Order: sequence, then C-alpha cells, then structure tokens
Amino acid sequence: MNTTIPQHLHDSLVRMMATGDKIFASRLLALRKQQGWSQPELAKKVGTSGAIIGRYERGEIIPSIEVARKLAEALAVTLDYLVGDNDLDTVQDKVMLERWQALTALAPEDRERILFVFDSLMREARTRQAYQASV
Repeated sequence: MNTTIPQHLHDSLVRMMATGDKIFASRLLALRKQQGWSQPELAKKVGTSGAIIGRYERGEIIPSIEVARKLAEALAVTLDYLVGDNDLDTVQDKVMLERWQALTALAPEDRERILFVFDSLMREARTRQAYQASV
C-alpha cells in the first residue's frame, strides 16, 4: 500500500533514528499496556513479531513509516501523537480529533453554542469530581 505520509512525520521518524529519541518507544509501551495487549497481540495486529515490538518499546530500533502508521491505527491514536511530533499536547484519541475537526468546520455561531454547552457540562463534571474526591 502506497500512502502519502506528511513530510513532518517522516522528518520526526528520521530525527528519532538520528538522536535516539525515546518518545516513540515510551508512548508505544504505554499505549500497548493501556489496551491490555501483550507484545505478540499488538504485533499480530500490525503484521510483525512480538520480539520486534519489544525492540521498538526499548528504543533499540525505529519502525518504518508504514509500520508506525499501522501501530498508530491499531492503538487508535494519531501518528503525530505516537511519534511525539511536537512538544505541545496533541490529540491522542482519533475520535476526539474527528470531533474537533467537525466542530471547527461549523459556522462560528453554531460552534459558540456547542462550546457553551460543552463548557457547562465540563464545569458540572469537575464540580462532581471535586465533591467525590472530598467525600
């Protein structure tokens, strides 16, 4: 499959190989454990071996761009998040990213109305969470 990978992601993987950057390795390990998968289970989802997944997680080797994309898909995160493309918080959850993109495509007045409701629900949830923590 020949898919176009954005240049900034390609550059991030090249930088990781050149500098020994461990962001990819630590995120891969954390996300796999978060899913409750073994290395062989994740490997099967992306078409490699458990031993190779272990080497990725230890930062011994860096996957090809295509394998990194498959890993991101299997773990339901963006490739930007997985490779640690920037120092800013990135959207990890692909569903949330799709919602954010849909929201930004709306007319400004619709977006404001949705964000008003969202902010109200967030305040309520935070209040409830603070109350439960104090009990």
